[in-house]
Amino acid sequence: MAVTGARIEHVFWQTSLFGGLAPQFDAGFDAAQRVDLDATTWVEHAAGWLSGSDQMLDDLLASLPFRQRRGVRMYDQILDEPRLSAWWRVESGVPEPLPILRDIRLALAERYGEPFDSIGFNLYRDGNDSVAWHGDRHRHVVTNPVIAIVSLGAPRPLRLRPRGGGSSLSWNLGNGDLFVMGGACQHDWEHTVPKVRVTTGPRMSVTFRSV
Repeated sequence: MAVTGARIEHVFWQTSLFGGLAPQFDAGFDAAQRVDLDATTWVEHAAGWLSGSDQMLDDLLASLPFRQRRGVRMYDQILDEPRLSAWWRVESGVPEPLPILRDIRLALAERYGEPFDSIGFNLYRDGNDSVAWHGDRHRHVVTNPVIAIVSLGAPRPLRLRPRGGGSSLSWNLGNGDLFVMGGACQHDWEHTVPKVRVTTGPRMSVTFRSV
């Protein structure tokens, strides 16, 4: 999948009440609530798990080399993906883009029993940016991968449904929420961030994986 350069224009948005504080996360996972979607699939949601999320969003926007991936097939055409992305991996040998990301990564690794050696950053600049229904690609090489997402910026819906269609479930994620998908979620369920008519600003998902 090819990537192309993309310019990020400064966007003003209404920050959350505690979003401008120095970033800190709840190492005790006190607000985490787990839901079993079926006998083999679970998700866990911790609202406001990261305080200072707007400051982290600003720092990442200023430091990451975001690119637009090309490779979305629609109506027999290959189109640009309607969001921007950046990546970090342990194997790169360079530190995480922000020191707190290492602390978060290690805390998540301890809680969920995963090494979490990769971080993906997906930027939804406005309501027109989105991602279609899908399951994480590395389900093809990892059985029951655990995916942990920290959502920064303006809340956007993330929806899940059984693979192939059916009734969907929705969580409005942003402002430092933690959302974790586990069990057979990537195999048996799909998720999407749909387009929305109105949003108060950009959203970034910081996604921890074990590649």
